[in-house]
Amino acid sequence: MLFSELAAPFLAPDALHIPDGFLSAAVAVAMWIVTAAFIAVAVRRASREFDDRLAPLMGVLAAFIFAAQAFNFPVAGGTSGHFLGGALAAILLGPWAALLVMSAVIGLQALVFQDGGLLAMGANIFVMGIVTVWVGYFVYQALTRFNRFLAAFAAGWLSVLVAAVVTAFLLAFSGTASLNVVLTAMATIHAVIGLGEGLITAGAVALVAAALPGRFDQQVAARKTDRGTWVAGGVVLALLIGVTAVFFASPHPDGLERVAEDTGFLHTAQAPLFNIAPDYVVPGLSNESLAGVLAVVLGILLLFAVGYGIARALSRRSHRQAEGARPEPAGKGS
Repeated sequence: MLFSELAAPFLAPDALHIPDGFLSAAVAVAMWIVTAAFIAVAVRRASREFDDRLAPLMGVLAAFIFAAQAFNFPVAGGTSGHFLGGALAAILLGPWAALLVMSAVIGLQALVFQDGGLLAMGANIFVMGIVTVWVGYFVYQALTRFNRFLAAFAAGWLSVLVAAVVTAFLLAFSGTASLNVVLTAMATIHAVIGLGEGLITAGAVALVAAALPGRFDQQVAARKTDRGTWVAGGVVLALLIGVTAVFFASPHPDGLERVAEDTGFLHTAQAPLFNIAPDYVVPGLSNESLAGVLAVVLGILLLFAVGYGIARALSRRSHRQAEGARPEPAGKGS
């Protein structure tokens, strides 16, 4: 996330979700259709299985994932990686609610901060918000019987690797790059980036387990007496991570950008159709660092509100479904 060339030694570059131009129109539209179908199913399934105690967690998790994605960490060869969060969301919320949280994060990044193209948004949500969620969920479920934190690490690592492989195939299907070249490059670099994802995922799982003792199973629910404390703590933690990222995230290009540079298709990226807070900078401010901090804070608060709003909508839908399925009392209407 590049705020200023003058501040480049301290600020992170654009996280480079897939921009418009990397994918052909046919592939991008196809991914929108597939993604929309997944989201529609997720709304039905998440509302059917929804636990009201998860509502605050959805808001906190959306804010945390946005903040953690802002922190690019250095990896080998002058490349950086950034957190995706799909595996963590799936571990804490279950796959269907996690898919909706990830869709909200990725959608807001594209619409407000111009991170990722509008036509490519379906592909971005699919790769980062569907593939990572389901890979992370299944890996965690398969390994958690051995060790919860090792399972979380493996879920995070493999979710990034598989997402990179899927992205390589989308680029190849689009004719952007040859499959053998882009697949090797994406898999190699993201196998290393995935280590950071795994460590962050395992650390976050450990933090949640400590904050909510005795309540960590396939899903996490908060005790009512602790709710205000841990919600406030979660939002503050997200704000601290996001603000720190403004000054200390790695300035090196991330995995996809590095591959695009090395394989010669970076120039195909198209500029966004409109700008609201491009490159995670609030426009109109002369102080670039302040503009970056305000943008990150705005994004964190927006994502908390959107995540919590989605949870409340799912809760209302769940209650309506429960009332509709309730048998009519004997003798009523006779």
